[in-house]
Amino acid sequence: MPAFKTLDDIDARGKRVLVRVDFNVPMAAGEVTDATRIERAAETLEELAAAGAVVVVASHFGRPKGKVESSMSLRPIVAPLERALPGRKVHFADDCIGAVADAAVAKAAHGDLVLLENLRFHAGEEKDDPAFADGLAKLADLYVNDAFSCSHRAHASITGVASRLPTYVGRLMQAELEALQAALEVPERPVAAVIGGAKVSSKLDVLGNLVAKVDLLIIGGGMANTFLHAQGKPVGKSLCEKDLADTARAILADAEAKGCRILLPEDAVVVTTFEAQADNRVVAPEEVAADEMIVDVGPATVKAVETALAGCKTLLWNGPMGAFELDPFDAGTTGVALAAADLTDAGKLKTVAGGGDTVAALAKAGVLERFSYVSTAGGAFLEWLEGKELPGVAALRA
Repeated sequence: MPAFKTLDDIDARGKRVLVRVDFNVPMAAGEVTDATRIERAAETLEELAAAGAVVVVASHFGRPKGKVESSMSLRPIVAPLERALPGRKVHFADDCIGAVADAAVAKAAHGDLVLLENLRFHAGEEKDDPAFADGLAKLADLYVNDAFSCSHRAHASITGVASRLPTYVGRLMQAELEALQAALEVPERPVAAVIGGAKVSSKLDVLGNLVAKVDLLIIGGGMANTFLHAQGKPVGKSLCEKDLADTARAILADAEAKGCRILLPEDAVVVTTFEAQADNRVVAPEEVAADEMIVDVGPATVKAVETALAGCKTLLWNGPMGAFELDPFDAGTTGVALAAADLTDAGKLKTVAGGGDTVAALAKAGVLERFSYVSTAGGAFLEWLEGKELPGVAALRA
């Protein structure tokens, strides 16, 4: 990863290091209910603390819109952060810039951490205000971005500070960038992509970018209904963006011109009532009745995807194959996920997945730990799939 400096390039002893993390974690009644993001950030924070740095930790939480909102304070993060870093002292600063923050950092011993208050309590964060960026940069000698999930935003703590201090990527960010580069920029071929979810309109840029970069594009979820409709097949009451039929046909033509095979559902699970355990049947796409809706791909489609993936070396995944939230209509997504996981275990396929629904679907299928890499970045992962240069990543290039 030659374009970025990592923690391997840092001499942190005696330095103040500002680390941008993503601690926008689930919270209820003032307590963290899922500390996964905190625990994943611990590697970078511990490495810097162990090297003798004062580690200044910065994050946003929620959408306070530039005002102090006590319910969005980062103070509840202190206890789980200390649990994730046994033996480390975590100080809390009641502000993220100014005299309060300056004093908190000045008092901290080498090897300690200082958690700053919510960056978004200041409007200057989201506006990438130069004065706010100056205030953050004043707290440190070096800057580390370990928040890929926030790097699609040109905010002061992401791009502004990076232009003011020597800049490095943290271990989480490094792993993310290396996985994504290996999956799409310099992949082992053939490359497949599973793109699912509800609407074509939300992923037009993703599809447009991928048809030029992958060898096989597998389309599932509600998106697939729009493509089936564009081919003249009935979709009944299914979720379908019929006004995008011409767009779907253009994507199919573009894929054919660029040598990208598109795999659409060969069969479908249909219901008349959208609810868990609803009566259902498996039909060919041509056989969907007017009062039925497609809620999942059928077994023939799962088998076709399994066969196709067996001939691939790399897989990107964003979006479920069906209404995975409702049992038993997670079967299609689970079937494909298990096939991909088996190939990964056998060393035959590199699997990289991301996006909120995707992570939830793979977790439900029990394969999160069996994929090569699963990104929790959400919007940043989607923009990367669209082929966009993320501002936070561009700011890190050495």
